[in-house]
Amino acid sequence: YKFSQIIGTSPKMQEVFKMIERVANTDSTILILGESGTGKELVARALHFNSKRQNAPFIPINCSALPENLLESELFGHRKGAFTGAINDKLGLFQEADGGTIFLDEIASMPPMLQSRLLRVLQEKEVRRVGENTPFFVNVRVLAATNEPLEQKIKAGTFREDLFYRLNVIAIPMPSLRERREDIPLLVAHFLHDKVSPRTGKLYRISRQAMAVLEAHDWPGNVRELENAIERAGALCDGDILQVADLPPIFSHYERQTTKSMEADSRVNAAETLNELSDL
Repeated sequence: YKFSQIIGTSPKMQEVFKMIERVANTDSTILILGESGTGKELVARALHFNSKRQNAPFIPINCSALPENLLESELFGHRKGAFTGAINDKLGLFQEADGGTIFLDEIASMPPMLQSRLLRVLQEKEVRRVGENTPFFVNVRVLAATNEPLEQKIKAGTFREDLFYRLNVIAIPMPSLRERREDIPLLVAHFLHDKVSPRTGKLYRISRQAMAVLEAHDWPGNVRELENAIERAGALCDGDILQVADLPPIFSHYERQTTKSMEADSRVNAAETLNELSDL
């Protein structure tokens, strides 16, 4: 796996790569921090597949995607007859991940009752299925991620402080895309080559102005938003050069300001060229 799916040469991304290399082969619990769309699951996968657990299961779950009763059953399993609809025994994801890694995405949304159960798993390495008293020992590394400040959740009383300290053994902050704009051309090239071209059978380039527009945007949706914008542009592009008109409508208001900036740069370059010629 290595880091081939995590694209970036910026200083902030180099810090992320160095941290992954340093902690991947430990069993430490890791909390990955960052806005939505910054690639937190890619980091979790890199941590797992560059560790001694790489041949064991990697199991991700989004803690905000399921209601509390279903999330409890998914994580810890249940015994037949434990509740209405429990027609068979079910292993939980912690048991399925035994020997490997479980990735708890959007951990901030986990209900308080399940937070206490997770804390026990981290402390005692034991899991109890719903409707059963016999504990199971599990050897699982826990990685968690959040796009919300957990300190604020603790102050609001919706997140356990002791669980926060158990999860936050090592923190890996993921930079937003606007904090690493120098990576945008590299990401665009990656998405065009690896995502868009295989679907359309065409090799794409991107116009200078379209790239300038992309670099001017603040990217609230981060890398995921950029990937969607490039996928749309590739689908709408008539030729093989992506233009501003192929990008989502939100980018149209950047076109005038980037045009002025490019014209100013051209005038400066022309003046420098004339000065150089006059010196000959």
